[in-house]
Amino acid sequence: MSSNFPDIAFIGAGRLASGLGTAFARRGLPVVAVSSRSPTSAQKLAGRIPGVKVLDSQSAADAAELVFITVPDDAIADVASSIRWKPGISVVHCSGATQVSALAAAQSQGAAIGGFHPMHAFTDPDAAAASLPGCTITIEAPQPLRETLEHIAAVLGCRPLQLPPGMRARYHASGNYAAAFVNVMLREASQMWQSFGASEQDAVQALLPLLKGIVASIETQGLADGMPGPVSRGDTGTVRAHVTDLAQFDSDALALYRELALRAIPLALERGSIDEARADELRKVLLNKKP
Repeated sequence: MSSNFPDIAFIGAGRLASGLGTAFARRGLPVVAVSSRSPTSAQKLAGRIPGVKVLDSQSAADAAELVFITVPDDAIADVASSIRWKPGISVVHCSGATQVSALAAAQSQGAAIGGFHPMHAFTDPDAAAASLPGCTITIEAPQPLRETLEHIAAVLGCRPLQLPPGMRARYHASGNYAAAFVNVMLREASQMWQSFGASEQDAVQALLPLLKGIVASIETQGLADGMPGPVSRGDTGTVRAHVTDLAQFDSDALALYRELALRAIPLALERGSIDEARADELRKVLLNKKP
């Protein structure tokens, strides 16, 4: 399989590189070199990939035909500027939010540049490598580099998706709604539980099965039909009770609840479980500043 792909190097050996590099190795992709400012991190990543060499960044770039820059976002441009790139090489970063133009220094030396961002969490590299198949990888690159990156995504069992130029920050922000903001929502819920004597652990243990069930419903029914809760049912009495209690508990929590519930109304309308009259009733309950 490896003969069908260019030799690959990673510059940066953090969690993303560890998860992605492990997945590459398991699929037979030819990773030949690893570089990192931390020798320990580089050696640890190299231990996951048979036959890979630990080199300095310049030597790693010289050894490869395709370089993945997997350093923190703010360091991408500096790393790209610090290396002498051979003409014809391909240089790709794996940041979701950073524009591909951060690699302009490589492009000016004749390199093809692009972005390759897995819409996936890499907090645990082994778990990430195992669960990577099925995720979407957004790709921004000119041909023929785009075709190569799409082929790599397909070999990983992932869904390649082309990202238009200039959309990276918006695309990456969207991921926070489905990922990081879920943690925030669970923390908000756990603080409500703590107000009546339960612990954060109690809340998480109770709410995680609920969350998993909703994810399963979304997979089978979609966002609108898979949405639970009183807004989806048009249950104004329950929504009024929520608003009344949260006004006493925490005004900031109430403000967040109102905003989320208001944005749930269009989904309930799309689902067909409420009509415009009931939607207006819900809005009046939610926007009443003195419930």
